Amino acid sequence: MYIIGIDIGGSTTKICGFRVKDRSLIKPFFIKASDQVSSLYGAFGKFTSDNGINLNEIVKIQITGVGSSFISNDLYGIPTQMVGEFEAIGRGGLYLSGLTEAIIVSMGTGTAIVKAESGGKNIYLGGTGVGGGTLTGLSRMLVNVGSTDNIITLAENGDLKNIDLKIGDITKKDIIPGMHDYLTVSNFGKLSDLATKSDIALGIINMVFEAVGMMGIFAARQFSLNDIILTGNLTYIPQSGAIFENLNNMFGVSFQIPEYARFGTVIGAALCSGEI
Repeated sequence: MYIIGIDIGGSTTKICGFRVKDRSLIKPFFIKASDQVSSLYGAFGKFTSDNGINLNEIVKIQITGVGSSFISNDLYGIPTQMVGEFEAIGRGGLYLSGLTEAIIVSMGTGTAIVKAESGGKNIYLGGTGVGGGTLTGLSRMLVNVGSTDNIITLAENGDLKNIDLKIGDITKKDIIPGMHDYLTVSNFGKLSDLATKSDIALGIINMVFEAVGMMGIFAARQFSLNDIILTGNLTYIPQSGAIFENLNNMFGVSFQIPEYARFGTVIGAALCSGEI
């Protein structure tokens, strides 16, 4: 028997499943589609077909995400439950990290931040409009590249020395104990006339992740926590690793990107079923 989770976003639909018997996760995936309802049924059909799952083996379908409002009836006669997105973010982040308490940062088109605790209520702390939409929008305007994959490729040869103003650029003294010379004073505050498109693309990626990262740090400090779990679509961007590692070193926190981080919310939705 199975529980199916579905996260219907603005441009992608993610889906996962759990075997009820042993609580094992079936590898999730996502599809892109302009129509949210079509993407839901497309993802469901592909997932059940690829994994040999019959409709009579599905105990419950758990749906979350902005597109869940378009679904008003049970799917295929299977009990279908709507799950609050912030609850799903919290449950999914804790499951992926193996922690019992943490700050969960979901990086999608924008960014949502949740304080999560096993057996407790997940608290939505707020968020920021800085996220994937910022990344693609600014890149399209500044370097004429709007595809995330192309932005990643372009940024591979970028150099932040031509973009960002760092502590080391304005002082040689350790004026604040523990402050590193590579701490950003101003994103794009040192933009060179000779900056290349690659430099600018990397600068945009860095600005987005630093802004999101600092929001996560402020949230963690509010609850005296060190663990900050990153989930959502932006977690697959390879440049994020070095950026969050710098923040770990500078602020003594622990940013973590677990396996399947991209699918944290849909996994959390399935876990909210009460069956696993």
